[in-house]
Amino acid sequence: MFVCLGNHCRSPLAHGYFEHILKNHDLDNKIEVLSSGTSGWHLGEPPDSRICHVAEKYGFSLSHIKGQKITRHDLETCDMILVMDRSNLRDVLNIDRHNQFADKIKLFRLFDPESTQEDVPDPYYSGIFEEVYAIISRTCDALLTHITEQDNK
Repeated sequence: MFVCLGNHCRSPLAHGYFEHILKNHDLDNKIEVLSSGTSGWHLGEPPDSRICHVAEKYGFSLSHIKGQKITRHDLETCDMILVMDRSNLRDVLNIDRHNQFADKIKLFRLFDPESTQEDVPDPYYSGIFEEVYAIISRTCDALLTHITEQDNK
């Protein structure tokens, strides 16, 4: 599960892109991809139109993704919860009051091979959608490599 603040820009982009590359590697029936937000601001809404435009430019759609809020049940059932920034990390860890799931809650950019930054910048107000796409695509590519290498061990 990919998590950002509103499940409106970053996490839906990661969700859609990761599904896209899974399909390209014939892994789409083996790995389920989800996304959510730490707030309920965009519940049931489609992703931001600007991020949808970027996704379409690069050959995939976000039209099937609707905003949802992360729950304790998600912590229990998801194998990996990747948050877009430290604020999201704090919010998700607060849901895990007994520290049962902390080992599977990680900053998304831990998998970014080109950066020492921890946060994926939020493009909602800044408009840096292409920059965010570059971060998310390379990090998802590295994440897929990590997952497939773990499965081969």
